[in-house]
Amino acid sequence: MIKVLVNAVAIWVATLVVPQVDVTASDTSGRVITLLVLGALFGVVNALVKPIVKVLAFPFYVLSLGLFAFVVNALMLELVDWLSDSLGISFDSGPFLWSTLAAAVVVTIVSMMLNLVLPDRSRERSVQA
Repeated sequence: MIKVLVNAVAIWVATLVVPQVDVTASDTSGRVITLLVLGALFGVVNALVKPIVKVLAFPFYVLSLGLFAFVVNALMLELVDWLSDSLGISFDSGPFLWSTLAAAVVVTIVSMMLNLVLPDRSRERSVQA
């Protein structure tokens, strides 16, 4: 659940920082629910699709010294955009080149900062066992 909240907050911050990235809802509670669903969807995409893309794109990671990770994150946001349209959720990651790349950078940085601050329960469980 914490990962979903982290993803939702990261996407929310991206909508605030990057002008063409948008989540629309009729009211505040609808926007919060939409962000939570997007956070869960982004988590599923990152868990299922991203590892496959990372393996296939390994040479690009090496050639770009890891900067290709932002392109992969942007692709994951585009995939979430496409899936959310299919599910009837209003999320727009903007045109791919600049806005989606900028949103990927924001989501990566915010997620990294929140994961440093928030406890990881899976790590706590493995230490206790």
